Amino acid sequence: MTTSLETPTRRTVAGASRYRTFMNRHSSLLPTFAALVILIVLLVGAQIAFGNFITPRNLSSLLLDNAYLVILAVGMTFVILTGGIDLSVGSVMAFTGILCAKLLADGLPAAVVIPLMILGGAAIGLLIGVLVQYFDVQPFIASLAGLFLARGLAFVVSLSSIKVEDPAILWLQSTRFQLAGWYITPTGIIALLVVAIGVYVLQWTRFGRTIYAIGGSEQSARLMGLPVARTKVLVYVISGVCGGLAGLVLTAYSGAGYPLNGVGTELDTIAAVVIGGTILTGGSGYVLGSLVGVLVYATITSVISFMGAEQSWTRIIIGALLLLFIVVQRVIVSRADRRR
Repeated sequence: MTTSLETPTRRTVAGASRYRTFMNRHSSLLPTFAALVILIVLLVGAQIAFGNFITPRNLSSLLLDNAYLVILAVGMTFVILTGGIDLSVGSVMAFTGILCAKLLADGLPAAVVIPLMILGGAAIGLLIGVLVQYFDVQPFIASLAGLFLARGLAFVVSLSSIKVEDPAILWLQSTRFQLAGWYITPTGIIALLVVAIGVYVLQWTRFGRTIYAIGGSEQSARLMGLPVARTKVLVYVISGVCGGLAGLVLTAYSGAGYPLNGVGTELDTIAAVVIGGTILTGGSGYVLGSLVGVLVYATITSVISFMGAEQSWTRIIIGALLLLFIVVQRVIVSRADRRR
């Protein structure tokens, strides 16, 4: 009788021990799983409320309407994983977008303009990275300087909107590949390719492992002989390149360049990355989590649009979610510190 009572108890204890071990080893996944659960709840709740929310057309638009934000979120993930921040991404997107429209209007071919956009974004990212690494400027201040620089350059190019009529750029958004009600445009394909490359680099390359090591402990990364300086500069270059690509995608999506595009987009990008599970102190997070964070943001925006409510509610809800996820992150970091 005693043996029969002890066996289930031992199994329960062993199960609880395995659960604690799993949670300790994979605690960094908790915020991402939470974001995924929130996304599913939002989609199911919207379907129950409206009856026609979960349709191939609407779900496709969630990605394609926010393709530029997905690209920016990938670059921001690289930066935040090192413990940095990049406030310049919205302005870089605006600068490269208006530059694209201006150069096309002046007669340059798209094959020349697109590399110039990416190089422009990379140059601003390089400047921020050099300020952070070699001049010991705080990432917040350095990227704030990049924000003002890029926005100022956008106004230097043009003070007003410039329409894009180049067929190669417009093709990126006007072309649709459809299958069983689902559709995707070249801009969406670009966004997904950026996500795929980001996942590969962070999870399966030495450069990606170095990024996580710097975010975990920069001093330890230096003692291990990792190329800390080069890596910290490169993550800002990557963020700038993503800003240039986002400028291309947004220009194709809107059909015009405008110097005031992207005002506040850097905050939306940071919110999406944090909601997706990347910890602001660095060292923990995933590109796929950032994609989930963007989809959460897009779903909230779409639900509020379906309801016919003020878009200010989007900011309120995103702010509440951001606060929740920061609290979750602090709990995770505290538990990790105690284990040490």
